[in-house]
Amino acid sequence: MAMKIRSNTRSSRGTAEERQRCPPVSTRALQKGTSPRRDRRKECTPPKAKPGVLGASGKWVSGVGGHLSLDESALSRLGTTILLAIIAGILHWYHIASLFENNRHFSHLSTLEREMAFRTEMGLYYSFFKTIIEAPSYNEGLTCIMNDRLTEYPLVINTLKRFNLYPEVVLSSWYRIYIAIADFLGISTKICWRVDRGHGFTPVDSCEGMGDPAYFYVTFVFLLNGFMMSLFFIYGTYLSRSRLGGVITVACFFFNHGECTRVMWTPPLRESFSYPFLILQMLLLTRILRSHSVEKKTLAAFCIANIFFLLPWQFAQFVLLTQVASLFATYVLGFIEARKLLDIIRAHMISLMVCFVLMFGNAMLLSSYYAASLAVIYGMVTFKSNISQCWPRNVLGSWTVKGITWLVGTIILKFVASKLLGVTDDAHISNLLKSKFTNYKDFDTLMYTCAVEFDFMELETPLRYTKTLLLPVTVCVFAVIVAKTLKELVCLLKERNLQNLEWKTSVHGEMVYHVFQLLAFVLLGVLIMRLKLFLTPHMCLMASLISSRQFFWWIKNKSHHRMFVCVMLATMALQGAFNLREQWSIIGEFSNFPQEELLEWIKENTRTDAVFAGAMPTMASIKLSTGRPIVNHPHYEDAGLRERTKLVYAMYSRKSAEEVKNGLLSLGVDYFIFEESWCLRKTREGCSMPEIWDVEDAENAMKTPLCSVISKSPAPHFTPVFHNDVYKILKMKKSLSWT
Repeated sequence: MAMKIRSNTRSSRGTAEERQRCPPVSTRALQKGTSPRRDRRKECTPPKAKPGVLGASGKWVSGVGGHLSLDESALSRLGTTILLAIIAGILHWYHIASLFENNRHFSHLSTLEREMAFRTEMGLYYSFFKTIIEAPSYNEGLTCIMNDRLTEYPLVINTLKRFNLYPEVVLSSWYRIYIAIADFLGISTKICWRVDRGHGFTPVDSCEGMGDPAYFYVTFVFLLNGFMMSLFFIYGTYLSRSRLGGVITVACFFFNHGECTRVMWTPPLRESFSYPFLILQMLLLTRILRSHSVEKKTLAAFCIANIFFLLPWQFAQFVLLTQVASLFATYVLGFIEARKLLDIIRAHMISLMVCFVLMFGNAMLLSSYYAASLAVIYGMVTFKSNISQCWPRNVLGSWTVKGITWLVGTIILKFVASKLLGVTDDAHISNLLKSKFTNYKDFDTLMYTCAVEFDFMELETPLRYTKTLLLPVTVCVFAVIVAKTLKELVCLLKERNLQNLEWKTSVHGEMVYHVFQLLAFVLLGVLIMRLKLFLTPHMCLMASLISSRQFFWWIKNKSHHRMFVCVMLATMALQGAFNLREQWSIIGEFSNFPQEELLEWIKENTRTDAVFAGAMPTMASIKLSTGRPIVNHPHYEDAGLRERTKLVYAMYSRKSAEEVKNGLLSLGVDYFIFEESWCLRKTREGCSMPEIWDVEDAENAMKTPLCSVISKSPAPHFTPVFHNDVYKILKMKKSLSWT
């Protein structure tokens, strides 16, 4: 086994042997290395094609053009667009993979270190991937996660129903197939080294290659998000009817990369798997809105993309709520025909029901605001002829009443469905929104709002948008579309009646929809900073319209318009290049020796069925790396789990030690992982754990926090069995002896 040395300066990073490989041009693509920084391979210049081959190719191209009803010029433009989209995808894949490697030095980490690098929710999701690939068979692994007793001990839960784990189910099947084929063919899938970590720590084994589970996992995440960038280019091109618009979209995304995505830092999060399919879904929706008639194939593809977006991510339903709300607003203004809107709503309903079945009857989907909104809109549009007499006769009044009817109907239907189905899992979302507009707060709400990412958008964010010109360009495009739309709406308002229901407009419905969708994402991003990850990419798409002749026809000379756009891009690149260099300058190396010491002690000194409780991020690591049962975890969307977490986090309240111990024993806890930092740290005033508990447990507010007492003297209810600078393991005393 070769030796590679890890140093803090990273200057001693070992390099693999340089190889030159010349695959046959017609059958194989150039193979990429397991690490782009490790392998440098020279491409071989393909031989020139013979005239006869070119002739055959020309006939094939002509055949494709005929099948797509495209002439030679249109087919050439399509080919150029696809080629540029592929280049954009490759660039983004390489960019995020390089940032991830630079930040973590992932190639030199041991298996345990890689697992520790997947903190909090990431570690929880990855643990199920690990369970399936390590099971004797795929079916046994699948059965294991569907009858899981480790995640919320002693409960047996179907984690596939609860945690949106279809990405792990699919990837684990691909991994097992890949390993089986490689073993059958005798192909080596990974290369391993012994890494000397220095500082008196023992050397560890580190493997690179697709045969390593963590490498396989993150590689597919990055490939999927590379594909997403290809979609962004196509989307920007289609929306603006110009390839220059696609270039603007991709450039804006790169220039504002830190505001657009966090996949390079947190690959296993649900959004990494789900968000690319939202872009595909919105691209197909744009095509549906732009077309005079709805094609069944496009509608079916839209429905499938909606399923792929909704299935992996529990938050997707709230994003889709904003979409159907934007579509309804566009319909109310008269920019979408009733028939077309009903087709879209039916596709949403079908995808929702498919996800409901695949999620084993997850009632949270049917009791969501999204489902309620779909039902209300479908009813209002289907029976519009019957209820039209209820609307005011003037246009403005009719719009207002329809909007209020939709809003009130959605809220009422959602709460009725929740009561009938007995669903309380999403109650904290309503409370979270309430806390944004009022002084309301409780334990669960503060657990969210005290985290920086759930706070209001910081003032620096619009400033960063302005520096790259993303905000000014988006505002300009927004103003032009709104002005053109208002011009046509004023004409309708002058009629002061609803006689002309099917009025024609020169502003396409998809543009009005995108304006409403932008406003919805602005609202989400301002209320919850984390959700700017929807706002910023949509601003990049809207920026593509700066190249649209439809809205900027008043720049008479087409070449002058293009020159203006190119100058704008060059100006954007000044700050954009600085932002990219700042990202590329992030050089780090993951290490967490206190947690590594903790995990190794647990594996060596506790029974395999010993039950643990503690901070949610730490519990995810314990389940992933030790396989021990835990009673709480970071997936906070379940009402029962929130109650369990309260019992565990009572250690950081002002309750008595005996009360806290009894609560832990009721969950079957054997060991508590105590972290003193949780007793002291706070992101702002009122956000330390004792202060959060003061809201929930006001009667004990004046007492000393239990964690302060336990850190000095755990006796008589707890016995310390391990400690280091960060962690302390407390063993539960299940009976006290007074002799």
